[in-house]
Amino acid sequence: MFIIGNLLQAIAEIINLFLTFYMFIIIISALISWFHVDPYNPLVQMLHQLTEPVLRPIRSHVPFVATGGMDFSPLVVIGICMFIQTFLVSSLRDIAFRLK
Repeated sequence: MFIIGNLLQAIAEIINLFLTFYMFIIIISALISWFHVDPYNPLVQMLHQLTEPVLRPIRSHVPFVATGGMDFSPLVVIGICMFIQTFLVSSLRDIAFRLK
């Protein structure tokens, strides 16, 4: 059973690393949106391609006008990522620890 425990722990660590990395991408994308940058810059295009598929559905549910024109979708995505880290990753780590 220790092999399954190690596998679950590895999966938990990969998910945790991916979510942390994606939160940094969301933060960088949000910070870049505050400044006038070249939209044809490859870095800006890459950030847009990585974040827009996740942010677009949230923007459709969060009213833009009611928030005074502020885009809170990055905060919502970061909150969801933190919830997944707290719930799923911690649960996988606990299960892995018990299987060892």
